[in-house]
Amino acid sequence: MMYGPMLTEIRRHWCGYVVITGGEPMILPEVVELTEKIKDIDHHITIETAGTMYQKLRCDLMSISPKLSNSTPHDRDEGAFAARHEELRYQPDVLKQLIAEYNYQLKFVISTIDDVHEARKMVQEIGAERNRVLLMPEGKTREVVSERAQWLVEVCKNFGYRYCPRLHIDIWGDKRGV
Repeated sequence: MMYGPMLTEIRRHWCGYVVITGGEPMILPEVVELTEKIKDIDHHITIETAGTMYQKLRCDLMSISPKLSNSTPHDRDEGAFAARHEELRYQPDVLKQLIAEYNYQLKFVISTIDDVHEARKMVQEIGAERNRVLLMPEGKTREVVSERAQWLVEVCKNFGYRYCPRLHIDIWGDKRGV
């Protein structure tokens, strides 16, 4: 079992809550065993996933962030991964299975009103509950996040969604590794 040191650290820093994130934790075959071991030491588990793969595992909250078309990497590596990303980023059958089997939240990163329309279409297609939908403004600076928040909060109120701030941007800006 490769998770021995990790479980030792979890026990040492007892907080009762663990978030398993990635990259994409659902691609790891060992994640099922890891969630079993963490539940054995009585912790609440949140899985952070894009919702493109399914595994039957133990968790208390499935935090699903489906990728919108705004995430397609057209500019990275001359677009080498754009077609593959676009093909895999939205898996409605996987999302339906996850929201049927787990306590969940859906979190969308929003840049424009077109992103809101795309997210709404996904929510309707998979049959998600509106009060479990979180909209988060995309942005790498406090100023951009604040500007988008102004209209995004109103969208959330109008559609019964929840607003999700980018607290890490407010505190550290675009600094990595904090």
